[in-house]
Amino acid sequence: MELRRIIISELVEHQIVVLKEVDGERNFPIVIGIFEATSIDRRVKGIQAPRPLTHDLITAVVEQMGGEIQDIVISDLKEHTYFAKLRIRKDGELTEVDCRPSDAIAVAVANRVPIYVNEAVLGEALEDDE
Repeated sequence: MELRRIIISELVEHQIVVLKEVDGERNFPIVIGIFEATSIDRRVKGIQAPRPLTHDLITAVVEQMGGEIQDIVISDLKEHTYFAKLRIRKDGELTEVDCRPSDAIAVAVANRVPIYVNEAVLGEALEDDE
């Protein structure tokens, strides 16, 4: 998936990020918080924060420990809540860390790593959208 749109509204609490299939037509909208939306938007626009933000901290910790962020996967949907995994590679081993999709997307955008959505999750999301 690739980041298609960030919809930020000062009138409502929840913001929307739209992911789109790289080699397809399906879109995957997800509701996120204002902090994550702003962080993602800053990255897309190339705006540097004067001090590291939380997503920068995550990257720095992973790198200082000798790992690298490989990709992120929006892996599950339970009771209208999405779940994601931050996938970290270190010494040839892959570790998956549970995280909120909004944080995972922000980290992926910051590190320019692939974003995946589990096919079953994408299918459920599209069914709910109809």
